[in-house]
Amino acid sequence: MNTEGIPTKGVAALTHELGIRTQLTTEYPVKQPSKLAPGECLVKLECTGVCHSDLHFMSGDWPFKPRFPSAGGHEGIGRVLAIGAQTPPGEVKIGDRVGIQYVSSSCLKCEMCRTGFPQHCPEEKVTGHQDDGTFTQYTVAFVDHVVPIPENIPSQGAAPILCAGVTVYKALKLGNTSVGNWIAIPGSGGGLGHLAIQYAVAMGLRVIAIDAGDEKRTLSLSLGAEKFVDFVQSANVVKDVIAAADGAGPHAAIVLTDSNRAYIQAAYYTRPQGTILCVGLPPEPLSGLSLTMFIGKGLKLVGSKTGNRQETIEALQLVSRGKVTCQYEERPFAELNSVLEQMKKGTLVGRVVLTY
Repeated sequence: MNTEGIPTKGVAALTHELGIRTQLTTEYPVKQPSKLAPGECLVKLECTGVCHSDLHFMSGDWPFKPRFPSAGGHEGIGRVLAIGAQTPPGEVKIGDRVGIQYVSSSCLKCEMCRTGFPQHCPEEKVTGHQDDGTFTQYTVAFVDHVVPIPENIPSQGAAPILCAGVTVYKALKLGNTSVGNWIAIPGSGGGLGHLAIQYAVAMGLRVIAIDAGDEKRTLSLSLGAEKFVDFVQSANVVKDVIAAADGAGPHAAIVLTDSNRAYIQAAYYTRPQGTILCVGLPPEPLSGLSLTMFIGKGLKLVGSKTGNRQETIEALQLVSRGKVTCQYEERPFAELNSVLEQMKKGTLVGRVVLTY
């Protein structure tokens, strides 16, 4: 194994306390190849995406709190530099370009893992949470959880698919919809929403985009949405969405915002026997959702966390075939804090990818 050129220290953005500010360091220790455990690999990242999950975790919104210091991030693309000794031969080889995503490892033996739901494994670990993630240029991953990246996709265009893309793709698969059905997408102009539009269209669905502002209207319609409802300008969002879907309401809604109101509105405008897909995570428990509404209309409320490795490969294949294109802005890694601030304010359109 050639270990020449692998430094002992590298660049990382570390969280030292609750909040969305990180501190940049060039002294982050790089795990050397001789120290890699069986099944581990050392990856030198080219770029990383930035996800709303990072905001929630760094802010302490979730039950499991961050370690201090820690490096977040879970949308990284890079090359494998080394693989731990005694790792059984597999599809991942030194020099491969791979993606590091939300689930860093799982037991691969339990019922959840065997049935394709490693994100619900009792032993699941999350990249950037229990393990340091992609906000460091040299990171450690597990060979049975990294994802091969198709050669015709640039790294920057592939990074957001590893979480944002596969998350909406997986949720849409759970929507109980058929070709030609209407689906509403609150948050259509954001990092997840603009991808959800494209995956929905690729699945044969008709999209009603819901967001605010001319910029997000233009983006949503350009990506294949047939209708757009501006929730700020609309006098009655529920009425406008129902009207947009042939006067009967959409067959499904995938809620991508962290707004309590968006969930309540979805329950009112989704047609009977429809499905509300829960992806956006409000910081507080939902209030105002009436069980009478769900029972009376026969609605289904379906939670979806993220996808498995196979679903990530499927999501990337749609990108490779030109059916989905991530709209992203490329920035240097040193601008991470600025990106996190913009994300918190909701001013980003599409996605940001940071390059090392």
